[in-house]
Amino acid sequence: MIKDTSRRNFLKGAGATALSAGVLPFLKVLPAAAAGKDVIVSVTGRTINSLDLHRTGTNRPSYQVAVNVYDRLVSFGTKTLEDGSLSYDYSVIEPEAAESWEISDDGMALVFKLRPEGKFHDGSPIIAQDVKWSFDRAVSVGGFPTVQMKAGSLESPEQFEVVDDYTFKINLLRQSKLTLPDLAVPVPMIINSKVAMEHATEDDPWAMEYLHKTPAGSGAFKVAAWKPGEQLVYERNEAWTSGPVPEIKRVVIREIPSSSTRRALLERGDVDLSFDMPNKDAKELSEFEDITVTTTPVENAIYCLCPNLSFEPFKDKRVRQAIAWAVPYEEVFQTSAYGRGAPMWGGSSTTPQDIAWPQKFPYATDLEKAKALLEEAGYGDGFEVPLSIDLSQSDWMEPAALLIQENLAKIGITATIEKIPGANWRTASLVEKRLPLHLETFGGWLNYPCYYFFWAYQEGHLFNSSNYRNEEIETLTPETLHMPVDDPDYAVKIKRMIEIAWDEVPRIALWQPAVNVGTRDVDGYEYWFHRQLDARGLKKA
Repeated sequence: MIKDTSRRNFLKGAGATALSAGVLPFLKVLPAAAAGKDVIVSVTGRTINSLDLHRTGTNRPSYQVAVNVYDRLVSFGTKTLEDGSLSYDYSVIEPEAAESWEISDDGMALVFKLRPEGKFHDGSPIIAQDVKWSFDRAVSVGGFPTVQMKAGSLESPEQFEVVDDYTFKINLLRQSKLTLPDLAVPVPMIINSKVAMEHATEDDPWAMEYLHKTPAGSGAFKVAAWKPGEQLVYERNEAWTSGPVPEIKRVVIREIPSSSTRRALLERGDVDLSFDMPNKDAKELSEFEDITVTTTPVENAIYCLCPNLSFEPFKDKRVRQAIAWAVPYEEVFQTSAYGRGAPMWGGSSTTPQDIAWPQKFPYATDLEKAKALLEEAGYGDGFEVPLSIDLSQSDWMEPAALLIQENLAKIGITATIEKIPGANWRTASLVEKRLPLHLETFGGWLNYPCYYFFWAYQEGHLFNSSNYRNEEIETLTPETLHMPVDDPDYAVKIKRMIEIAWDEVPRIALWQPAVNVGTRDVDGYEYWFHRQLDARGLKKA
C-alpha cells in the first residue's frame, strides 16, 4: 500500500461532509488536517445523540460530553501501561471539583470540601447546592443514571446534605467498596443548578429538555457547536479550575459512519485521531510508521451473543446451551476481532477455580452436542429467529452474525439478520429489551465481577437485554455488591454466580474486546473505562 502523508485540506477529505464556515469559522481557510497546533480533529463512527447523560435513551458515545464538559467531585488517577500508553488507574482516587474529602469516624458519611475557586462556564461559583441538586437529579430521573448511582449505594436525595456553600456531605446507607469509585464515573456530573432551574418546568422539573441541547457544566471544555449525525465541537474552558487547562484549544468530533472513509482520512493525514477503530484497520494501520495505534483491553467487558428469554424457545436453558455449543468461536474471533482481544470460550471446567472476570466460558464449537440439546428440548426440527445487529457496530457484529447464522443453520435454526440503525439500537436492545437474539456488549465501569452481574444478570437492569432472571442471582448479587473482597464469603458467592451464568448462558461470551485508537502526531491519549474520548490531556506531538 502506498502511503500519502501529505497534509491535504481537511475540508476536501475523502467522503467527508463539508463543514459550514458559520459553524466552524476557525477551519474556514486552513489548509492542514490539524488546522493549527491548538486544534485536534477526531473521527468516530457513532452518533452523539444527546448532551445530557441523564436523559433517557442517551447513547454511550454521548457519555464523552459528561467527561469533557462537566466535572465530578473526584476522578481516577492515570497510569502508564507496559506498552507505554496511558490508562486511567482504578486504584487511585484524585480530587476534581472537590479539593479534599474525609470519612466520618463511624464510616457512614463522606464529607467533601469544594474548591473555593471553582467556577461554572458562566462564571458562577460551584457550590454545595449545585452538587446536591445534581445528585438529587441523578438518583431521581430513573433509568441508567439512577441504577448507576444505586450501585454505589447512592439512592435517595435524603442522603445528600449541604453543610455550607463549600461543604457537601453524603450520608451512607451502608459501607461499600463501590461508593467512592462510583463518584468518579461520568454519571454524578455537577450541573449548574442555577441555570438548570431557570429552564425547569412543572412537567420537566430536572430541565431534561434544556440540558439535552445546552450543557451547564464547569469542565475542561465547553460545547461550541453540535449537529447530531455530523459533528460536535469542543472549545477550551480557559478558566477550568479542576485540573490543568488543556493544551488544545478546540477538538472537533466528526461523525463518519463509513469505516473506510475514517481510515482514508487518517491515512492521508486529514484528521489527527480516529477513535474506536475497527480491529481490521487497527491491525493493518499499526504497520504504518506515521500512525500510532493504541489497543487497550477493556476491563470487565465481554462481546456476547444474547438469547432473549421472552422468546419462547429461549426460556429453555437447553436451547440456550445448544446455541452456545453452535457458535464458531475461533472463526468469529479471527474474522470479527482480527485476533485482537482475548478469547472467552474453551474453559476447562464448568466450575470456576477463581473469581477473575471475565474468564473463559466452558463452551466450544460442538454441533453434535448442540443438536442433541435441541432434540432433548423438543426443538429437533429447529425454529426461526431474527438475529439483530447494530449498524454502528457493524465492523464486528456483521461478520460475527454471518458466521453464527451459518452454524445455526447446521443445527436447524434459521436466523435472519436484522440490521438496526445505531441511533435506535440502545432503545431496542437495552431499554425495550425486545430483540429475540442479538449481539451485545457491556463493560462494567467499576472493576468487580459483582458489578458486572449487577448490570447484566439482574432482572430489569439496563444491560440485561436477555430478560434473564434467576432467584439465586437476585440474592447473591446485592449480597456481594457491597461486600469487601477480602471477606471469605465473597469468593465463594462470586464463584457460585459465575457457575450459574455458565450453566444458564443468558449471555454467550465470544471474546473480551479492546479499544483501538489511531493517531497522527498526537500525544496524551488516555484509555478510560467508559470507552469514550477524554480530550483533556490531548496535545500535538
